[in-house]
Amino acid sequence: MGMTDPISDLLTRVRNALAMSKDTVHIPASNMKLRIVYLLKEEGFIKNFKFVNDDKQGMICVYLKYDESSRKPAITQLQRISRPGRRTYVKSGNLPRVRNGLGVAIISTSQGVMTDVQAGQTGIGGEHVCSIW
Repeated sequence: MGMTDPISDLLTRVRNALAMSKDTVHIPASNMKLRIVYLLKEEGFIKNFKFVNDDKQGMICVYLKYDESSRKPAITQLQRISRPGRRTYVKSGNLPRVRNGLGVAIISTSQGVMTDVQAGQTGIGGEHVCSIW
């Protein structure tokens, strides 16, 4: 049986790896997941990531980011907003601000997956996939 919510699986794998202070986490790949992980890297929540081709679906190897001295993770919380059973859409004028700008909202728009700031600059809304801070 297939997975019903692959985005929640991505967030849960990252959340669990951070709780166990792992340096890397492997996630089954998809275009949406690759874009979300890319945005996490651009926003400074993870060190890096790489796509590993395994002649099937592929895997994303995510290198997690921690504070050098205290080993506290860069990501405090990952929250899934729009779910398969209840989709949440936002208009361009009502884009969410996560933790007064300290966090990032991931928005899936007609022009691709982007952050709340990028969607605001573009002037488009879309599905509020998740929030990260």
